[in-house]
Order: sequence, then structure tokens, then C-alpha cells
Amino acid sequence: MQLNGKTALVTGGTDGIGAQLIRQLSAKGVTVITSGRNPERCAATRADGFEVIEADLSRQAGVEALMAAVQGRAIDILVNNAGAGADHDFRDPGLPDLAAADASIFLNLNAPIHLITALMPVLRARPAAMIVNVTSGLAIAPRAGGPVYCATKAGLRSYTQALRAQLKDTAIHVLEALPPVVETKMTAGRGNRKMPAEECARQFVRAMETDADEANVGLVKVLQLAHSASPALARRIMLRF
Repeated sequence: MQLNGKTALVTGGTDGIGAQLIRQLSAKGVTVITSGRNPERCAATRADGFEVIEADLSRQAGVEALMAAVQGRAIDILVNNAGAGADHDFRDPGLPDLAAADASIFLNLNAPIHLITALMPVLRARPAAMIVNVTSGLAIAPRAGGPVYCATKAGLRSYTQALRAQLKDTAIHVLEALPPVVETKMTAGRGNRKMPAEECARQFVRAMETDADEANVGLVKVLQLAHSASPALARRIMLRF
């Protein structure tokens, strides 16, 4: 896709990969609308010159608020980037927080489906449009310590693949972006082999420009190869974490 002159709605653009992504898209000539749920980060992103809609996409009310804010806008690109994990490990003392799990499920899976559905008429009306769903390498093979997060990303991966098949004869391209472990607030304390968010975003943008079906970033390429050779081996490796 030729990005210059397009308008993109990028969820979760006030932090992490999203914060780098909106800056790189803007540098390509894209008009960026983004969302966030932290008031301080929203204000800081606005101060950098971006249009920011404050909306908590872990709740239906947040999705509705975002859709109301962009009603009537000609959006060419929807990037479902916002996401969060939830501790859900029965090896730890106590029971997992089901409210946190439910919020993660809605944010990571339900919200993208709702946004895609709401914006489909707008995207269909554009001469060229794109949906980018950010999943994870953990959508390919889960790690034991994060079953809820992995399940949501695997669900979004399946949804994305089916959506791509549905839209294959339309002007809407569907891209799945699969990041590895990236240096963000969400991954604090999870080892040292993390990709900088700036580089991850750069690879996402490159995949958008080349109309790729998937952007397998960093070590996700290795995981994809292992999974292609032996899905069972890939699962055994990842479930150790």
C-alpha cells in the first residue's frame, strides 16, 4: 500500500510499539488518529501533535466511545494494536484474577472484532484499505505462564486468517503482525533478549507498504520455522516458559 495521504486509526498508540508505529506512519505521510486509556500518556501524545481519543478498549463502553469519536471520518487503515496480558498461573499462590482475565480477553480479542465490524462499511468505501491485527509469536505456540494472553492472540490469529479469506476479492488487505518479546512496559522483567519497539514498528510499516499477509518479526521467524517443521516441538519449547 502507498501510505502517503492515507488516514489510519491505530489503537494503543500512546505507549510501546504503538507509540513508535504512529510516529513512523506519520513520517510516511499518514494522518494518524490514535487511542489510549492512560490520561497522562494521552496528554503527552497530544503534546507531540497527534490526535488522541481517550478510550478504554477493555470495555464495551470504550469501544463505543472510540467509534463515536471517529464517526464520519474517512479511514483507510485500521491497526488493532492495543493489548494487555493478565496474570493467570495456578503455580502461583492464590487464584487468578478473573476480572483482569476478562478485561484482557475483551481488549485483545473482542475489541478488534467490534472495531472491524463497525468500520467495515467505511473501509469498503475506500479505493484501497487495510486492516492490521497485531497478534504475537505466542499465537503460534503458547507459553505456560500466560494462557489467557496466548489464547486471545491465537483467537485473533484465527479470526485474521478467516477474515483475509473473506476479503480476498475486495480492496481491503488484511495483515497480521506477529511481534516477538519487545521492550515495553508490559514485558518489564521478562528477560534481556527484547527487540526495541522502534525496530518492531519499522518492520510492521514495511509489511504494510509491501502488502504482506504476515509480518513475522525477529525470533518469531524462528518459531514459525520450528512450528512448520514440528508443531509439537514448537509447543514443547514454548510451554517451558
